[in-house]
Amino acid sequence: MARLKIEISVPDDHVEKVAAALHASGAGRVGAYERCTSVWRIDGTWQPLPGADPYDGEVGVLQHGAETRIESFCDTDQAAAVLRAVRAAHPYEEPVIHFLPLYEAGED
Repeated sequence: MARLKIEISVPDDHVEKVAAALHASGAGRVGAYERCTSVWRIDGTWQPLPGADPYDGEVGVLQHGAETRIESFCDTDQAAAVLRAVRAAHPYEEPVIHFLPLYEAGED
């Protein structure tokens, strides 16, 4: 089964909620382990455009702020459920959620 790396940028005060949704949807399992993630602080920038409803900041003003990056992984057949769960838990109007293919040694 092909696997995907998941990268999510989230405000610091929503890390636990988003991580819980990520894991409840089946991500982060390796053998006899679950809830496997990496997290670290990042500095994000964004500028809300007219019509946006920003979680933080104001329309037209370039913003800088601390965020947390959550990384985990899932099987490709779990990706749609993971995406729905993370979007439902994430406070941003347009959350940054990346799914990247992983190379698995021994696969053709």
